[in-house]
Amino acid sequence: MSLAIIYSRGRSGITAPLVTVEVHVSNGLPSLSIVGLPETAVKESKDRVRGALLNSNFEFPAQRITVNLAPADLPKEGGRFDLAIALGILAASGQIPTAKLSEYECVGELSLGGELRAINGVLPVALQARDHGRKLILPKQNTAEAALINDIEIIPAEHLLAVCAHLSGQTTIPSSHQDLSPIRSNTDIDFADVHGQYQIKRAFEIAAAGAHNLLMLGPPGTGKSMLAARMPTILPPLSEQQAQESAAIASVSEQGLDINNWLQPPFRAPHHTASAAALVGGGSNPKPGEISLAHNGTLFLDELPEFDRKVLEVLREPLETGHITISRANRQADFPARFQLIAAMNPCPCGYLGDASGRCHCTSEQVARYRAKISGPLLDRIDMHLDVPRVAIEILRKGTPQGEESSATIRQRVITARNLALARSNKANAALSAKEVKQFCGLSESGHQLLEQAMEKLGLSHRAYHRILKLARTIADLAGSTEIEINHLSEAISYRKLDRHSH
Repeated sequence: MSLAIIYSRGRSGITAPLVTVEVHVSNGLPSLSIVGLPETAVKESKDRVRGALLNSNFEFPAQRITVNLAPADLPKEGGRFDLAIALGILAASGQIPTAKLSEYECVGELSLGGELRAINGVLPVALQARDHGRKLILPKQNTAEAALINDIEIIPAEHLLAVCAHLSGQTTIPSSHQDLSPIRSNTDIDFADVHGQYQIKRAFEIAAAGAHNLLMLGPPGTGKSMLAARMPTILPPLSEQQAQESAAIASVSEQGLDINNWLQPPFRAPHHTASAAALVGGGSNPKPGEISLAHNGTLFLDELPEFDRKVLEVLREPLETGHITISRANRQADFPARFQLIAAMNPCPCGYLGDASGRCHCTSEQVARYRAKISGPLLDRIDMHLDVPRVAIEILRKGTPQGEESSATIRQRVITARNLALARSNKANAALSAKEVKQFCGLSESGHQLLEQAMEKLGLSHRAYHRILKLARTIADLAGSTEIEINHLSEAISYRKLDRHSH
């Protein structure tokens, strides 16, 4: 048979589209051409494949070999098709049997000696292979990541010879099944390390329970970054589907996936010099940015006004929709980006406004200009604005008399409240649509009056109105109350501090 068909998977955004590798061996001058929009690394694949075949003692056909990677309009990149091309040449030249090839999909880069090398983005490949009911042959180093997917038969191989022996039925490679019990990471950070700051901890608990965005204002050294870093320790664990979504993004990104913490909500803290492309993703072949890597987790932006204004404005759309579309001239990639934003900033350029020491000499104009770096529309999308004061020296030295609550204790309450929200609307309160807010966040008559007064007094937008209702709903959930009561509502309104400064 001079034509062979092998299934492999390409890469587009966080999906892995099917690529059918067709290899035809015919008479003519000896040559090997690859068609189907291959990028440089794929074109070089012919030299790697030739070396791998010859060094594995196979015959490299001295005929005209054409390799077609279909569909022709999908750009192909990287060395992931090496294995499929090598197997296609062997099958088309009759060196391995073709009967069972249609049951498998294969990915992997080949060394010149025929060893298989790991590739990026295996998780989406495994997901798609499972959905199409095929077995997956891949490099051994990628096994742990692919095994995060249930109900798929994975064939981990170290060498091209092993794959051929497996396909021709001489020695079978045992398929790999991994038992993945959720691994709790034993981090050393805990909310118990934070002395005092009860109101701030309370606000973090509310934010975690409803997935609300939060902004901290306070002089340097009051523990803003310390608090933000402890946010992941009180978040509910990810569901399996969420974990797979977040893992798929990490898998196709430059940094790869950390198998041990895959059920932990991600935490990303980019530096304020990050460009818009680093934050939202981009590149000629779009890669996910920080906001997508924080999907289902937390994005912490320290020194918020130091970020370039253009960079911050890019956050507005994903904060609302939960995903980002990156458009390039020849393709478009969609990345999910449902993240919780935690931001910190100084109250003024020097940082000491309102500090008891009276160190601040910023004029009101300078303060206004500094705060204006964060636009109204972006502030509007942040549900909670907190002042983080200094902690009294005494508390720092001795701790508080009644001791501090551990993250585990707070997390239990957060999970209970989050489960109430999931049972009611199948999503965290921050993600409720306007229609769902009407349905689930009803107020009493006196509640409506209070909220209307606040709207007028603080000059709140309609978006802020909805956000206050969602926040009050979370506060009621934490209190175990089915109705939103006046005290829940007034606490929610009290978290809109910055709206007051701007009027």
